[in-house]
Amino acid sequence: MTQRQSRSPGAAHWHPGQPEREGLWVFTRLRDFVDDIANTSPARLAISAFAVVVLVFTTLLSLPVSSATGQATPLHQALFTAVSAVCVTGLTVVSTAVHWSFFGQLVILVGIFVGGLGTLTLASLLALMVSKKLGVRGKLIAQEAMNNAGRLGEVGTLLRIVIATSVVIEAALAVSMIPRFLTLGESPGQSVWHGVFYAISAFNNAGFTPHSDGIVPYETDLWILVPLMIGVFLGSLGFPVVMVLQQNGLNWRKWNLHTKLTIQVSLILLVAGTVLWGLMEWENLRTIGGMNLADKITHSLFASVMTRSGGFNLVDQNQMDSTTMLLTDALMFAGGGSASTAGGIKVTTIAVMFLAIIAEARGDADVKIYGRTIPEGTMRVAISVIVAGATLVAVSALLLLQISGASLDRVLFETISAFATVGLSTNLSAELPPAGVYVLTALMFAGRVGTVTLAAGLALRQRSQLYHYPEERPIIG
Repeated sequence: MTQRQSRSPGAAHWHPGQPEREGLWVFTRLRDFVDDIANTSPARLAISAFAVVVLVFTTLLSLPVSSATGQATPLHQALFTAVSAVCVTGLTVVSTAVHWSFFGQLVILVGIFVGGLGTLTLASLLALMVSKKLGVRGKLIAQEAMNNAGRLGEVGTLLRIVIATSVVIEAALAVSMIPRFLTLGESPGQSVWHGVFYAISAFNNAGFTPHSDGIVPYETDLWILVPLMIGVFLGSLGFPVVMVLQQNGLNWRKWNLHTKLTIQVSLILLVAGTVLWGLMEWENLRTIGGMNLADKITHSLFASVMTRSGGFNLVDQNQMDSTTMLLTDALMFAGGGSASTAGGIKVTTIAVMFLAIIAEARGDADVKIYGRTIPEGTMRVAISVIVAGATLVAVSALLLLQISGASLDRVLFETISAFATVGLSTNLSAELPPAGVYVLTALMFAGRVGTVTLAAGLALRQRSQLYHYPEERPIIG
């Protein structure tokens, strides 16, 4: 009797003569492929996960049912909008309220929610969905995405907490705004839809609006503006910080170093941005020059919050002074917290580099803060993130200058906004030809997955070194 004949009829083994097992075999190969990527190249898994999500939403937005006219949307417009939504940017080449149908707007909203979970979280969820488990390497990646917020065995729980936290905060924001839309005369259905849309868009720092004129009609309505600012600020802190706040409240001593640095630098940038933006635009009649004191303060605070990744705007960005545009460029490039819905190079990167400069000026051997020493590897990652970000912005700006022929201040503003996934715009995106649209599309994708993936990859990729060359210090500065 052969080995094949000795198996029981119910044995779960695939054979070429068993077509009913073919689907299971394909799934098994897919599972093994994802497992292999998760355990050998986490960065590739993160990029692949985001690329797959973008492809799905691009396909959905290309369908005739997604447009208000019932016609298929051109590829470059559908792709740009899908990337802008999934990368929680907010830049648009067509009006969200006018061009897209309710189905199209719903697709955008779902894309914002999914993209707001982050590259590493999406990669971990992809591995969980396909293989029903995370390998050790995959768990390390997910744990790193949460800033080591829990033990290795709790990664699945942490991912559930991330999703639950997002839903709870967004629900609270929606509930706070829905009554206001009702009092403004909108129907119950419209009020609920607009409340949910703004809540998800705000917490995920996306900046998409379901109104054709954005939130300009609510420029003095604190009932709308305050929830938007709270949602954007909480989203920009990042899930690791929100989880620490949930566990320890405002007890400073129980906060880890990441939480302390993120909140401290975020508040410094918030206050500095409010003061500087207000001073620069105080007499500008094209923006806030003709407003009363309270409205000027509100606009300055709102602009400071939104500039670092929110993307909502109350004034025309083209009407700001050139100094204000430069300030906005700097704040956009800085961004928000790590593992957050915000973009940019991240506030902890700025903090680490600033502390390194202070340590060098003082002649200290170590970079220290709050009784902790920051490892040299972390500083190398920070330098890599800054240089990579600046390089992406510079190359993209050169390409857009050549393609569009627009002025440098507009091109630089739009480029940094795309890289930092902010969404503030001088309307250059809508004026670009398809070639320029593709450049910004690639920049948004790289800005969302590039620096984070680079930082995680460098932090987790350790090679054993059997020898050490003699040290020699070149002249610096």
